[in-house]
Amino acid sequence: MSRLVLENVTPEAQAVIGGFHQSTVSEVKKAVEGNKIVVIGMANNPYVKKAKKALDQAGISYKYIQYGGYFSQWKPRLAIKLWSGWATYPQVFANGKLVGGAKETIAAVKAGTLS
Repeated sequence: MSRLVLENVTPEAQAVIGGFHQSTVSEVKKAVEGNKIVVIGMANNPYVKKAKKALDQAGISYKYIQYGGYFSQWKPRLAIKLWSGWATYPQVFANGKLVGGAKETIAAVKAGTLS
């Protein structure tokens, strides 16, 4: 199942959408392509901490990238959300694919599918 995405967009609007914090999206995409496990997070988010803790306890190494906190860097985080389609943080990627957030990551660690 895929989510609905607005299809009727003018070329001018598409240019703005496509360029929205493109350097951030490119940085995340490059990390996802170049690392087995990537955790994208933000400061002071308890769910990011839970996902990282589950990975640490399982001895699974990962690349962590943090974009601000609740009061900073919300636009780069929004660009990542728009790119991935995942609405919350953390965003965890394994082998180039989005796993999901903390709940999905913890379940995958328990199932042994991330090692």
